[in-house]
Amino acid sequence: MMSAEHKFQEKNDNILKSYFADMHIHIGRDLYNHPVKITAAKNLTLTNVLRESSRRKGINLIGVIDSQAPAVQQEIKNLIKEGEAYELEDGGIRFEHVILLLGSEIEVYDDECQGPLHVLCYFPTLAKIEIFSEWLTTRMKNITLSSQRYYGTAKELQHKVKELAGIFIPAHVFTPFKSLYGKGVKSSLKEILDPDLIDGVELGLSSDTEMADQIEELHDYTFVSNSDAHSLPKIAREYQEILMKEPSFKEFYYALHQVEGRKIQRNFGMNPQLGKYHTTVCVDCLEALSPRDDKCTSCGSKKIVKGVFDRIKELANAQEEIVSRPPYIYQVPLEYLPKLGPKTFEKLISSFQTEMNIIHHVPHDELIEVVSEKLADYIIRNREGRMSIKAGGGGKYGKIENVD
Repeated sequence: MMSAEHKFQEKNDNILKSYFADMHIHIGRDLYNHPVKITAAKNLTLTNVLRESSRRKGINLIGVIDSQAPAVQQEIKNLIKEGEAYELEDGGIRFEHVILLLGSEIEVYDDECQGPLHVLCYFPTLAKIEIFSEWLTTRMKNITLSSQRYYGTAKELQHKVKELAGIFIPAHVFTPFKSLYGKGVKSSLKEILDPDLIDGVELGLSSDTEMADQIEELHDYTFVSNSDAHSLPKIAREYQEILMKEPSFKEFYYALHQVEGRKIQRNFGMNPQLGKYHTTVCVDCLEALSPRDDKCTSCGSKKIVKGVFDRIKELANAQEEIVSRPPYIYQVPLEYLPKLGPKTFEKLISSFQTEMNIIHHVPHDELIEVVSEKLADYIIRNREGRMSIKAGGGGKYGKIENVD
């Protein structure tokens, strides 16, 4: 017979809790100071990403999607050797209060694609991603750099990821460049990918749940919202709250497939109108245009970027509304808020420890002990998704507008 103590422990082990996750973070430089993501900040090293996520952001689970680079793997091994990190039995690397999942963003452009698209691949252990890196060297010119061109079919890549017990997610699927629906396919993901080997879909910075669910074939997939961070402050620009036993590779996989109560509870992201490519505009003069225009009606330029909103309208074919999705909460990082400069940000962090704590938990009456009442109001408005915005487009971000 099971003792009362054992029964309590078993019940406690099965309790699901909420954790914050950002599964798309780049590396700017490796431990040898060599570039990994060329357009990323030089101080965006693996160790700095881990420290920022654990100590200042308050994120529980992160995906570093340049982990196929051997030097990034070496930095992880160094942290383990020094006793600062260790591998989890259920997959992932623990560093202080954050769990790291080892990922790789890959550019696919096979004969079936209209244009290149990016995908995210995650692996449970260092051993698995080392095998993946070795395999990539036969199909990629330079695995030391981020988001490099893969020479092979997307389906071959999917099968290799699954052979290594990995997770496969198409990245920022609606951005006009290097995405599944922006450039990759004419009408359906089945033109390029095996739909049964997709574990989730990343929305990207210019789309939300309601927009994406206008496409019927996406109804079967869990949506994730991630930062695509190219600098330390941009970590958790977008993220999700996940219900699981504890952060790990296995639990993340279970949440994507809603196993025994695990699930994405809420997606947090910027209002799509804040995205750089929400509307169709002229690249040269930023004049708003119709998606049917082949040249700018203002300056005559033919450099036109079709907005995500217009692209989704072209693809929309859903007949029924999806009612089982988690809420998508419009939010921006603290640094985006009006009147919140670097000194005020540091003051908030000093008082309340992490950005997640400030955004989600600190009461208004405690905030006004540290910042002005107007700024405290901004933080609460942001928490509740009530910030006023000006739409972006054509490579120019939208803006948070002052409110009374």
